Amino acid sequence: MSLPLNGIKIIDFTHVQAGPACTQLLAWFGADVIKVERPGSGDVTRTQLRDIPDVDALYFTMLNSNKRSLTLDTKKPDGKKILEQLIRESDVLVENFGPGALDRMGFSWERINELNPKMIVASVKGFSDGHHYEDLKVYENVAQCAGGAASTTGFWDGPPTVSAAALGDSNTGMHLAIGILTALIGRDKTGKGQKVAVSMQDAVLNLCRVKLRDQQRLDRLGFLEEYPQYPHGEFSDVVPRGGNAGGGGQPGWVLKCKGWENDPNAYIYFTIQGHAWEPICKALGKPEWISDPNYSTAKARQPHIFDIFKTIEDWLADKTKYEAVDILRKFDIPCSPVLSMKEIAADPSLRASGSITEVPHKERGTYLTVGSPIKFSDLKPEITGSPLLGEHSDEVLAGLGYGTDDIKRLREGGVI
Repeated sequence: MSLPLNGIKIIDFTHVQAGPACTQLLAWFGADVIKVERPGSGDVTRTQLRDIPDVDALYFTMLNSNKRSLTLDTKKPDGKKILEQLIRESDVLVENFGPGALDRMGFSWERINELNPKMIVASVKGFSDGHHYEDLKVYENVAQCAGGAASTTGFWDGPPTVSAAALGDSNTGMHLAIGILTALIGRDKTGKGQKVAVSMQDAVLNLCRVKLRDQQRLDRLGFLEEYPQYPHGEFSDVVPRGGNAGGGGQPGWVLKCKGWENDPNAYIYFTIQGHAWEPICKALGKPEWISDPNYSTAKARQPHIFDIFKTIEDWLADKTKYEAVDILRKFDIPCSPVLSMKEIAADPSLRASGSITEVPHKERGTYLTVGSPIKFSDLKPEITGSPLLGEHSDEVLAGLGYGTDDIKRLREGGVI
């Protein structure tokens, strides 16, 4: 199958998660992603959180599918020469080094542009250029705190809480992939490359826009009617933590199901939408609530919302989360079982759609990984295993015109 990004060559100078998530997505769609790694060690995630001794960790394998690995010491003259050749022949260079690292390597934007005026240089940053924290080292949870997610997550009587979802890392990578594709389309029109950057703080903030919405509403009104604190609680001058409340104005909560005493995930998320109130009442066996003035409108229900949730929990007491959702979905009520990662890994629908897939690895055998979350009518990406360290060095160098003796010399000299 001819994939849409066939013919696009990407130099992948990224490591850990944000950058590799970006380049992996582009590799799934056909780009030739050459992961440039330090000889002898490579990406630090190859050895982090290992489950099998001396084998690439799942942290690495699940972020580097469909790529080729080239080991290269860019501090050596021959290494710099090889990188120059790669830049001349490539379309995109993606990096998540610290500020100024490329410049210190001798590959400033001006130098790269001189080597290849059509090159797109894409960068993952902690904070945007010019930000007063631009020199601060940033990891996943740092980004969640800096981007507003942590302050608005958790319960009002507890501390700020970070999410298990990679809002700082993989989310930033997805945003950068969009930027790269946009720059490639722009290059088709202008013939010129450009710099593209996404900061982790900005990427988290982009997902927290509804909380920025709420801050402005709070500034104006002094309260937020869809939060659990309304109408009986108090509001300060900042958006509060709302527990499991919905962020879109529709009351929702995580509710216990049968077996919750022994199963930490025996819960469903239940949302009360205005148009679904009548079906909800019928599903719960509470038809009298439909016309009751204490319940018939969203505003009337808000003071009683936790009493309503308690009634729903009583109804759920003899039903598993799956049984409950099977009943409720017939009434078109927005809800979902709280799924554990073990349940997700075994989910036949996710396997069938390719969202979860098993791929072979030369050393660890078959492992489970995520597939493309983006679905196409005429494209189904094939997810392949991650490369061994330096697995494609000879192949990449041969493509640059290096012969067998040259490659042997470079290896003996520690360049590759």
